[in-house]
Amino acid sequence: MDMQVPTTTNRYAKCIENSKRIRFDIDRDVFRGRQLDFARKFLPDGLSMAGDLPFLTETEKRLYSHVQGRTYANMFGLVERFIGAKMLDVSRDHWMGDQVALEALVRFTDEEIKHQELFRRVEAMTAAGMPPGYTFLPKPNDVAGAVLAASTWAVLGLVCVIELFVLAHYRESIEPDTELSALWKDVFMHHAREESQHAIVDELEWVREDTKLGAKEREQAVGDLISLVGAVDGIVQMQAKADTEYFVAMLGRKLAPAEGDAVAVAFLRAYRHQYIVSGVQDERFNKILGGMINAGQGRRIAKALEPILS
Repeated sequence: MDMQVPTTTNRYAKCIENSKRIRFDIDRDVFRGRQLDFARKFLPDGLSMAGDLPFLTETEKRLYSHVQGRTYANMFGLVERFIGAKMLDVSRDHWMGDQVALEALVRFTDEEIKHQELFRRVEAMTAAGMPPGYTFLPKPNDVAGAVLAASTWAVLGLVCVIELFVLAHYRESIEPDTELSALWKDVFMHHAREESQHAIVDELEWVREDTKLGAKEREQAVGDLISLVGAVDGIVQMQAKADTEYFVAMLGRKLAPAEGDAVAVAFLRAYRHQYIVSGVQDERFNKILGGMINAGQGRRIAKALEPILS
């Protein structure tokens, strides 16, 4: 018998099946009465770019990983505010239609709300164990409002790239690093497992939305996606500057001017890699996007990304 390509409904159904199997409870499965281990790193060197700063001591590099790790958790709490809202929004297309797809989207949204709580609790733990003075500058509701004002196609594209870089970060950097806080690592292991299902739903909904668009609408949507990535870069630059200032103030020693400049460059380079570059260079993302846009639109996107990628 020939193998049949799974229908869209079957792909939603598989996401539901996996969601039920891997679903986690924050206290029972993740925290389990534990605290973060500040004697160990949070964010791995492969994401933090700590290797760019050889003049830091091992203790200072650990603090560097804590600062970036704190922002890493807060960034996910931020983006999940608008991801959950958008998935609730697009679910209306299934209200009187595919109930399997509707269930997949409802479960997706429920999990994103849970992830927001998870990262709020991680922030409380990091705040209790780190020196005062840290500030996470982006306001989740303001960012969500701005993102959700863009076309649905562009928002789904941004959501897709976020979910895919979550998986790449865990698989390539977090999972193999044996020097991380055990609780920190478990937070992102459970997060990635649920996000792996979300990435499938993202793709299904993005492609479905694409079928609604004419050529003119898609051209505008590509422009919206470029604008959203530019807005993310604005957030990244703002937070990288704030985190650089906090880290340098917490060092307890004065850096040489060239060293201070290197720290600022490393923060920005790391954050651009974490929140933009690792996503837009993801093979799966480019395959999905490439199936929906023409060559000219691809060149527009590539040109807009040049300053960030360089």
